[in-house]
Amino acid sequence: MDICVVVGDLLEQRVDCIVNAWNTNRIPWWMLIPHGVSGAIKKRGGTKPFHEIGSTGPLPLGHARKTSAGDLPFKAIIHVASIDVFWNASESSIADSVVNAMKLAEESGFESIAFPILGAGSGRFNSEQAETIMRQTFATLNSNVAVTLVRYKT
Repeated sequence: MDICVVVGDLLEQRVDCIVNAWNTNRIPWWMLIPHGVSGAIKKRGGTKPFHEIGSTGPLPLGHARKTSAGDLPFKAIIHVASIDVFWNASESSIADSVVNAMKLAEESGFESIAFPILGAGSGRFNSEQAETIMRQTFATLNSNVAVTLVRYKT
């Protein structure tokens, strides 16, 4: 599986869907102050995806759910619970999030997907280690979905 790694803005990628590094959905989305990827989605895409994900109930750690993209130019957003209720990421939460997001992208018929570095940022996981875990996980998958891995440009 080929992975395209870019430095830039996740929301500027030309893909069918993007991945939002989310949480386990146990705290109502409206009580949170989205920042990072979620904050950018809310600012530029509106609150519709958050209303949708908030109505689906708890999201087990490492799992994925799809919503609309709101006002963003994607077919969907795949939200992954890459951080636990204490805002910590782990090797398994990152790897499981990758596997489940890719499975959902395939089931949805998407041809392309863009991921942020899961677990970094609010998950407090070292970004280089998180990227390594993601790349190792992608290497175990057999998928025709084109993957872009986006390192956020600061």
